[in-house]
Order: sequence, then C-alpha cells, then structure tokens
Amino acid sequence: MAEHRITTPVSDEVIAKLHAGDKVFISGYILTGRDAAHKKLIDLIKEGKELPIDIKGQLIYYVGPTPARPGKPIGSAGPTTSYRMDSYAPTLHGLGLKGSIGKGQRSKEVKEALKKNKAVYLATSGGTGALISKSIVASEVVAYPELGPEAIIRLKVQDFPCIVINDMYGGDLYEEGKKKYRIE
Repeated sequence: MAEHRITTPVSDEVIAKLHAGDKVFISGYILTGRDAAHKKLIDLIKEGKELPIDIKGQLIYYVGPTPARPGKPIGSAGPTTSYRMDSYAPTLHGLGLKGSIGKGQRSKEVKEALKKNKAVYLATSGGTGALISKSIVASEVVAYPELGPEAIIRLKVQDFPCIVINDMYGGDLYEEGKKKYRIE
C-alpha cells in the first residue's frame, strides 16, 4: 500500500496510480454534496441543462458540515454514508467526476462506473469531523445555498486525508479485508 499526495483537478494518469488500500492526501479544491444537491444535479442533466459547477476532474466529498466558528472556514466536516448517492454517482462519473469521498460501501453499479470512467472512491473516517476540518483552509458555497449545510461548497484543502476503497481496476479494500480476516 502506497501513499500519494495529489492536487486537484485530478487526471486519468493520477487516478491510474491509486490502488485500493493506498493512503491519499489531497490538496487543492474539492466539492461537497449530499442527497439533495445530487438530485438537483441529476434533474438538470435529465432536462439537458448545464450544471452550476464543472465536475470534470473533480472530487466530491459527501458531507454536510456544521456552521463555522468565528474565524474558521468550516465547522465539523465528517463524511456521510456514501450509498445514499449511489443512484446518482454513475451519471456524474460519466460526465468526468474523478472521485467521491465518504464512508461505507458502494453498490455494484458505482464500482462498475469507477472502472468504466477511470475514477475512485475514497473514504475518510467517520467520527473525526473536527479533525478532518483542520485540513480545510477555506470554503465557499457555489450552488444551492437554499440547501444550507447540504449546499454544494467548494473547499480549499491541504493534505486532506483519505484511503482508496475502490479503484479503477475493480479493487475493493472492504472485500479484501473480509477475505483476509475471514475465519473458516
């Protein structure tokens, strides 16, 4: 298992270097979004309308951060459960989204979309939102402010910690872990 420091936006060449189990530290900008924002994006796509954000080469973090304290860019920013976005993710990966960040397992359809579109699923630890927020140096709402904490926010991050769960080759850290520690 390797360690990588990557900067967004992310290219196919960078994604190709990432394998299930690798540690990744992200710098640059990442987007946030949860269920409500994803539904709005997919509705626009179905209507043939332009998205309010450019998702090509981007990573999206499934988070609904708490309000920022005075002088801080963001409050606690722990991941939300990723499977809630599984019905939306393949479409977004097909449009150039290079990865998502959350917690928990992904569906077969998402894993197939990662392989087809050269993308990854990254996880960060649930329950560590306050610690994770220390990697966030700035934040700006860029779409759907009416959704409050579920708005799409552009986060400037420095060494944002993740681990690769699903890679573009079909690797799955959760499945590998089950096999490794299975007692027969």
